[in-house]
Amino acid sequence: MKPDNKPSTQLIVNIAQQTLTLFQGHTEVYCYPISTAKNGIGSQQDSGCTPLGAHVIAQKIGGNEPIEAVFIGRVATGEIYNAALGAQFPERDWILSRILWLSGLKAGINKGSNSQGGCDTYQRYIYIHGTADSEPMGVPRSHGCVRMRNQDIIKLFAEVDEGTPVFIVDGVTSVGNFISTHE
Repeated sequence: MKPDNKPSTQLIVNIAQQTLTLFQGHTEVYCYPISTAKNGIGSQQDSGCTPLGAHVIAQKIGGNEPIEAVFIGRVATGEIYNAALGAQFPERDWILSRILWLSGLKAGINKGSNSQGGCDTYQRYIYIHGTADSEPMGVPRSHGCVRMRNQDIIKLFAEVDEGTPVFIVDGVTSVGNFISTHE
C-alpha cells in the first residue's frame, strides 16, 4: 500500500484474453476489451508487435480533447473521427481520444536495445489509445499498441496517473500471481 493507505493502481494487459484490467491493490475495478498487435508479441523496433513485461505510463496526452479527437505524432489535428474521414484516409492508423504513452522498465527486454537492435517501448511509440469504433476489440489488429474503445480510454485516462505500472502479459501467467510478485 501507498503511505496514504490508498491501494496502488496498476494495469494488466492480457494478450491471450485481449483484455486490459485496472486493479487497485488486489481488487479488479474495470476490465476492458482491447486489441493488441496483429503481428503478435515482441519488442524489437519496426516489428509491429506488442511488447511484454513491466512498463509505466510515461505520459498522458489529450486530457482536454473531445471524444474521437484525431492525433498524429501525439498532437491533436483538430479533426474529429467519423466514417467519412476514415474512408478519406483509409491508410491511417487511427489514434483517437486519449493516449497513454508507455515506457518499458527492463533493459534489453523493453528498454534500450539488445543483440537484435532497439527494443525500447517508449522509442517505439507504444501507446494505449482510442481507435475507430468500427475496429473490432478482442482481436489482435494493431501495429503494436493497445487499442481501446473511445469511451473506455477516456474512463481509464481519468483513473490513472503518469507512473502507473502497466504489466503486459501473454496470458499464461496468472494475473493474481503476477500482481502479488510485482507489488
